[in-house]
Amino acid sequence: MPLLNKPTSTPREAVGKDPAARSLSRLRTAVTLFFALDGFLFAGWVVRIPAIKQQTGSSASDLGLALLGVSAGAVVTMTLTGRLCHRFGSHAVTVGAAVLLSLSIALPALTHSVLALGLVLLVFGTAYGAINVAMNSAAVDLVAALRRPVMPGFHAAFSLGGMVGAGIGGLVASGLSPAAHLLGLTVVGLLLTAVAGPVLLRHPSPAPPEALPAAPAPGRRMDGRSRRLVTLFGVIALCTAYGEGALADWGALHLTQDLHAHPGVAAAGYSLFALTMTAGRLSGTAMLERLGQTRTLVAGGVVAAAGMLLGALAPTVWAALLGFAVTGLGLANIFPVAVDRAGALAGPAGVAAASTLGYGGMLLGPPVIGFLADWFSLPAALTTVALLSAAAAVIGHRARNATATRASE
Repeated sequence: MPLLNKPTSTPREAVGKDPAARSLSRLRTAVTLFFALDGFLFAGWVVRIPAIKQQTGSSASDLGLALLGVSAGAVVTMTLTGRLCHRFGSHAVTVGAAVLLSLSIALPALTHSVLALGLVLLVFGTAYGAINVAMNSAAVDLVAALRRPVMPGFHAAFSLGGMVGAGIGGLVASGLSPAAHLLGLTVVGLLLTAVAGPVLLRHPSPAPPEALPAAPAPGRRMDGRSRRLVTLFGVIALCTAYGEGALADWGALHLTQDLHAHPGVAAAGYSLFALTMTAGRLSGTAMLERLGQTRTLVAGGVVAAAGMLLGALAPTVWAALLGFAVTGLGLANIFPVAVDRAGALAGPAGVAAASTLGYGGMLLGPPVIGFLADWFSLPAALTTVALLSAAAAVIGHRARNATATRASE
């Protein structure tokens, strides 16, 4: 089994005695907090979109154009952040992006026109894209240094942060104005950055063990083979993020429109999907240690494909909900593993490339589903999630020797 496919655990009894192990433990905690903060802030903004829409007097199409600011800022910045990480280090970029994200989240509530909203969301998207690439780059370095597949744990923190942020947002939505709520998120973000940021700034990115292949040195471009492999893992991330975006925007509508579910039950559909995805990521490290990266990718893609076929084509609400839950379990660890493999191949540049493709899939999913639903039907359109999940499994199997060729699977 290649070393990168199934890393060896660091002896736990050594953690308390070895200063280097204690340093890695503190770094792991700090990076986990930044993942949770990212999910918390983004979810807090999302739940206030209806109020911001009313405040700015936007139509649905106007709001859609303004929201493109988040997408444009994120995608453009992701392509540049890898270079910033090479120059300044992923830790410093993570802290700087967290400060910008915390400050910019308060801006949408201060706008009163679609143009102003679009401009501030461009700033917010820039910070969001930067922190996602930088903290994933920091996480990839930690995975290599720890020699344990802990990447799913970081993404579980993002999911948990998102669930907490959405829950708190829902509770305070009727009692707090958008300005007060989002300003509160700014305060929370800056306080958490003040706590976790110094840990990252004091500790440089850990060097990988000598036994592991190193990523390209800073400033060097990826060779043709590495670029192709990073693109493969980016496509895997795209296939799975497509499903996340599709279920977020269309899952509830499918349950109400096609299966005549009660609105409360329909709203629970995505929550169930998110819950099982979080549970899958929390158990992801144990799964990776047992199965290895390739088997986890393949099994996840197959399970997600089966779950989404059930969710899209089931004749009853409860069967569809079961399908959504199975899909969340299947998709849980594919994106984290794909980004980890890309980072192991090419460092921050690989993380940036795979993340850009992955988040592009999340943006691509909802409109594609909409067009296909108009041409065919919504259940038929949702089966594309199953097709792309199966494609991710096939690509993951074909790329099984991407990060190490000295031994066979």
